Amino acid sequence: MSDLKARFDATVQYVRTAEGSFQPSNDLKLQMYALFKQATEGDVSGKRPGMLDLVGKAKYDAWAKIKGISKESAMQQYIDTVESLKSRHR
Repeated sequence: MSDLKARFDATVQYVRTAEGSFQPSNDLKLQMYALFKQATEGDVSGKRPGMLDLVGKAKYDAWAKIKGISKESAMQQYIDTVESLKSRHR
């Protein structure tokens, strides 16, 4: 496993288990979601959710905005985003 992938996996684990001290805004959550999906699945695919699925549309749109960036770049951006948040909350 590459060093980047190992650091990405560790960062994802941190986000999943962090309690209290890690409270990103909704916009930042969408950004992190999009980066995670781009890093793990690549470009967005499928149909955009319908008008009644507001959360699904927001997630889809956030992911679609970063279409085309490499999985490696998305991993690094995800790590950088979380590290930036962690340093602000220490």
